[in-house]
Amino acid sequence: MTLKLEPGTRLVVATHNPGKARELAEILEGRFQLVAAGELGLPEPEETEQTFQGNALLKARAAAEASGLIALADDSGLSVKALDGAPGIYSARWAGPSKDFGLAMKKVEERLEEVGAEDVSAWFTSSLAVAWPGGPAVVVEGRVDGVLTFPPRGDKGFGYDPIFIPEGFTQTFGEMEPAAKDGMSHRARAFVKLKAALL
Repeated sequence: MTLKLEPGTRLVVATHNPGKARELAEILEGRFQLVAAGELGLPEPEETEQTFQGNALLKARAAAEASGLIALADDSGLSVKALDGAPGIYSARWAGPSKDFGLAMKKVEERLEEVGAEDVSAWFTSSLAVAWPGGPAVVVEGRVDGVLTFPPRGDKGFGYDPIFIPEGFTQTFGEMEPAAKDGMSHRARAFVKLKAALL
């Protein structure tokens, strides 16, 4: 069977994070009718996989089965070279139960100080998974490299955006206009691959 997503299809976005839901909606350019898992009251599955791709697939499958709709999930995070790729798949967990990314960014800064790191290179990874209820799934991955800066700058975006400066730019993701970030982010790069696979 050819896997295709028809424009106007109703998709459930497997996230309880309003910032991520908004960003995915922007990247999808209004092609689909989106409803967030949080709005449908779907439970958040426990992320038990060891990779972004594994967790994206797990979230997409759980949302597709619970809602009966085709589901789109994103698992993404920040990896820091000097911290051996941490926080990585634990990026959201570093923010604690209250999802306090101010705390998470502070933790990154403290860990870098502890290891005496001079190398502040880092990258964002985004895995996007689309799953059909009881059927197949497609997973793709995008990545954007850059460096970290402290203290955090900018109040746009969400998560670790205020400490990440993408390669070739001087602004952090937190300072960039959403349209500029959406044009070249890890999520945008993953979406280009998803488009090639499904649209």
